[in-house]
Amino acid sequence: MTPAAATLRLDDVLTQVAKDKGIDKAVLVLTLEDAMQTAAKKHFGQDRALEAKFEPSKGVVEIFQAITVVDQVTDPINAVNQITVEQAAARGMEVAVGDELVFQIFYRDEDAAEAKAQDEQYGDILGLKTFRRGFGRIAAQTAKQVLLQRTRDVERENVFNEYKDRKGEIVTGIARRLERGNLIVDLGRAESVLPVREQAPREVYRPGDRVQAFVLDVLREAKGPQIILSRASVNLLTKLFEMEVPEIAEGIVVIEAAAREPGRRSKIAVSSRDGDVDPVGACVGIKGSRVQAVVQELRGEKIDIVEFDEDPARFVCAALAPAEVSRVIIDEANHAMEIIVPDDQLSLAIGRSGQNVRLGAQLTGWKLDINSESRVKEMREFAERSLGGLPGVNEMLVETLYAHGFRMARDVAAANPEVLAQIPGVDPAKVPAMQEAARNQEGSDAEELERLAKERETRRLEEERRHPDELSQEERLARVRGIGSTNVDSFKTSGYGTVEDIVKETDLTRLGNVAGIGIKKARQIKAAADHYLQEENRRRAELDALKKAEVSATATATA
Repeated sequence: MTPAAATLRLDDVLTQVAKDKGIDKAVLVLTLEDAMQTAAKKHFGQDRALEAKFEPSKGVVEIFQAITVVDQVTDPINAVNQITVEQAAARGMEVAVGDELVFQIFYRDEDAAEAKAQDEQYGDILGLKTFRRGFGRIAAQTAKQVLLQRTRDVERENVFNEYKDRKGEIVTGIARRLERGNLIVDLGRAESVLPVREQAPREVYRPGDRVQAFVLDVLREAKGPQIILSRASVNLLTKLFEMEVPEIAEGIVVIEAAAREPGRRSKIAVSSRDGDVDPVGACVGIKGSRVQAVVQELRGEKIDIVEFDEDPARFVCAALAPAEVSRVIIDEANHAMEIIVPDDQLSLAIGRSGQNVRLGAQLTGWKLDINSESRVKEMREFAERSLGGLPGVNEMLVETLYAHGFRMARDVAAANPEVLAQIPGVDPAKVPAMQEAARNQEGSDAEELERLAKERETRRLEEERRHPDELSQEERLARVRGIGSTNVDSFKTSGYGTVEDIVKETDLTRLGNVAGIGIKKARQIKAAADHYLQEENRRRAELDALKKAEVSATATATA
């Protein structure tokens, strides 16, 4: 093989590998030199002062040994790296003690003539005659293994360095396969894993599907960097909005908080640093284009966008949308709020399986307890009976205790005496008697609570059994979500005396203005009224069928 061919082959191979793997060619050259030096030391002896040097012009890695000129060889271990002045002079070399001579080591596999000539002149000095043959093949194999290993190591390091700074970003890849439920995603230069715990419920991927996910973590592992993705993180939601809403990317609109139940529903709270920019409108986009893009990426997950407010009570009211809130009682000490809503808004405020209130609590960071107005009234009346029976407690003190979170005698019995004594109106001397009486009253309170619960359930069942034709128009209006018993009179006064009147109304502006509720809510109430009529017809058909079956069964039994 000519030097030109060798140069073309080896130098081009190094260049191509560097290009394909994204590795600096200088690193490959250094790796090749280290591999050849390691092979040479292993073959010729670890004590030899050997050095490998890649020669681009020749396309080979040359091996050199350094020999030091000494007056006399005294160190038997280092003797392979020494030559006396007499030995050097005998070969026509003019040297002095301390000089360093460098010899290139030729090996017979490829350089037989040069190796033979070197053996004839310096063989007794270098002592390589019996070691030359076979070194070329050994060196090539060692260099190949080391080069492959080093290439893999550098590739892994490059991948780690590339993705370690992308932690917290969104990446897009192609689904490849499932391994024990974990989805392996090809990101191009690296493979990542979407663990089962970070997959959104009901999302199914097949090989070849596009996957967009949040980079949760990048770990340095022995087998290569492990890139952990997430489709369940709340950060995926916020990052998607950053991508879709330029105002967020520019810092004009800020995502103050976010809460998410993956695959089901999410809430985000946004604020604006520019008074002329509506934060909610910016996130929704024209005809909902921006928020719909996020919804589609999250496979239909519902998203509520609310405006952030520095006032905790106002913020909580917004977070519980679309439910309406009547009153908010704040307990700063326990970082909790009692939310009171109209009776017809209770189920909406709580949400399916408590989802709305859970997300509202996550979004605001407050503990939330939601009660209907009738339930609060019932609790208030019970508190008056329970607390009013304690010694030293009058009507005014009942109000004070209730305001401090005491709802029944059991709360007084379990309280710290020092805390009770600090409540305005409480006589410290009567605290022991109050707590003793409260403990004695716990049993009767429990019985009354059980009775009240049974009465509520009975009323609920009776209400469910009422035939739609038995309801007055006022009762029907009150059952429409968004109206409630408090707004019935205003709707009747405005000319909407029946549910049908609302459904037939085509002018939403008139509906919103007359009732004083606004166009947005008018649209919601109109839709709710239409839904109520559908449910009423369904309920009427069910009850009629049930009544018919009962009549038939009675007639059969009589016969």
